[in-house]
Amino acid sequence: MLEGSIRDSITKANAKALKRDGYLIANIYGKGKENIHCAFKRNDFIRFMRSKETFRFDVKVNGLVHKVVVQEYQRDPVSGDIIHVDMLFADDNALAKFRVPISVKGTPVGLKNKGVLMISKKRITVKSLAKNLPNSYEIDVTPLDVGDNVLVRDLPKIDGIEIVDSPSNVVVGVIKAK
Repeated sequence: MLEGSIRDSITKANAKALKRDGYLIANIYGKGKENIHCAFKRNDFIRFMRSKETFRFDVKVNGLVHKVVVQEYQRDPVSGDIIHVDMLFADDNALAKFRVPISVKGTPVGLKNKGVLMISKKRITVKSLAKNLPNSYEIDVTPLDVGDNVLVRDLPKIDGIEIVDSPSNVVVGVIKAK
């Protein structure tokens, strides 16, 4: 379980001091709940995120355990390091919008025909109860040839989940290599 601490102050100077000491600044928020301004040790956070197996996970902040999902990362434009993370409360009975990751499996037929697999969307926005969330949307790209696409409307339907993104948006496709 990922453990963090509440930030005493939310000033810019305090945030810089925490970052210098190896902490990652985070906010946990959600509808009807008070925001939690906290900090996690950067290396512990990265190690935990790489090893987690589910989309929803538990964090412990000052002795209280909360179920959360990562909503957004902010990265340093030069070094690429994560400098801030926003998390959303993932209560079982609260309806909310979540950004579920896309996972691709298989090797497209179009790669043999001088094509390149293009992943246009890494996450799909869905509206759902947190208990119904899948860990990811898995897409089999094996039958895709050059010029073929998988659109949002082609994604598998899951009970209790409404996809918010436009149905005509391309998720993955195989394009001709130049």
